[in-house]
Amino acid sequence: MKIIILGAGQVGTSVAESLVSEANDITVVDNDPVCLQAMQDKLDLRTVVGNGASPSVLRNAGAEDADLLIAVTQSDQTNLCACRIAKTVFNLPTRIARLRSADFVDHPELLDDDNFAVDFSICPEQIVTDYIRKLIAFPEALQVLEFGNGRISLVAVKAVEGGPLVGNPVREIRAHIPNVDARIAAVFRRDQPIIPEGDTVIEVGDEVFCLADTLHIRHVMRELRHLEKPVKRIMIVGGGNIGYRLARAIDGNYQIKIIESSSRRAEFLALNLKNALVLQGDATDEDLLESERIDEMDLFLALTNDDENNIMAASLAKRMGAQRTLALINRRSYVDLVQSGPIDIAISPAIISIGTLLAHVRRGDVTAVHSLRRGAAEALELVAHGDAKTSKVVGRRVEDIPLPKGATIAAIVRATTEAQPYRENELVIEKRYDVTIIAHHDTVIEPEDHVIVFVVSKKLVPRVEKLFQVGFGFL
Repeated sequence: MKIIILGAGQVGTSVAESLVSEANDITVVDNDPVCLQAMQDKLDLRTVVGNGASPSVLRNAGAEDADLLIAVTQSDQTNLCACRIAKTVFNLPTRIARLRSADFVDHPELLDDDNFAVDFSICPEQIVTDYIRKLIAFPEALQVLEFGNGRISLVAVKAVEGGPLVGNPVREIRAHIPNVDARIAAVFRRDQPIIPEGDTVIEVGDEVFCLADTLHIRHVMRELRHLEKPVKRIMIVGGGNIGYRLARAIDGNYQIKIIESSSRRAEFLALNLKNALVLQGDATDEDLLESERIDEMDLFLALTNDDENNIMAASLAKRMGAQRTLALINRRSYVDLVQSGPIDIAISPAIISIGTLLAHVRRGDVTAVHSLRRGAAEALELVAHGDAKTSKVVGRRVEDIPLPKGATIAAIVRATTEAQPYRENELVIEKRYDVTIIAHHDTVIEPEDHVIVFVVSKKLVPRVEKLFQVGFGFL
């Protein structure tokens, strides 16, 4: 696939790194030649210096025969203009734009083919906000991801001493929670992946990826570590795009304190948040943290644009008694280093955002892509099309599907063919709904199943996608 990426920032770089390894022809456009040169030294791609909203620059980047435009610059205006030009001048087939302003959510008609011609838009700040909200709901988890419109959840949990399943083989999970069907999709031990078998023993410190119906996921987590008390008190550092979006989304549900260094921004936050306490100051000031009872905080979130400030603030908060800390880290090289230290969770906005974008780039019918372990692994939701003659997965048992080593079919979301009894407002009605199936060796894939596949290395993704592509006989 021939792809043009506008913007060589964190998101653009992450997209390029993910796609260039999959034999795509990538061209990156940016105004900064130094940034482009650094990308070209590291990745096998072409670069063009210039404004992506210029027809001549797009032509130089190969827009006349490109398959996909991904406009992820920092400027909404540049991204929108580039999509319109790509459609009008070059008839470029698919156009994706990063939009930071929330105004376009209220006016989606501006993105249709008669206006800015955006096929799909992403807002990394909102994606990160939603991601953090899930972590607040599951404070013990390192990651919380959803598939099948929320029917299935995948959580990453660090196994701790005293967990019922810790020190025991994986097969015993059924004995511990007999009424819950769950799957341990993968285990990472000392940063090395392990595809769990029935006799695999969970050890203290293992990073375990558990998958189950969303209604039952807490039961599964309880097998690996003692569940913490629900979060009540939250301190947020940074009232920028992400900090403000998060505070506004959870305002009223938790006791929130926000520390913001800019007096003008602090004033804005105080005017626009009804219940949160806004403090103007420095989050690395020990006296400030102590006076605001940092030791009583259930969750400390460092969400500024400054990596070093986030790391220092979260580390200090942990030392002073905060129950759990999270730091937003833009430099991907910092993430692994930081999370192995005093900070409980380090997240990269670019890595979190990229999954939403990749779902629209992957070959085959891919409805969800989630990056795991800071981008090293992936979980995909693919739709199985065709029949036993035209598909390599439909009509076959899981054990008979030629998956590459390191790939695991973990679960299936299947639409019911017949209406089922459903209680709604004290009335029992007939309704069709999706059912979740945890995959076992003898589970048979049916047409239109949504199949959740876990891969321990993103290098395996093209081979998995190829399995789910139907043959020429399918109409």
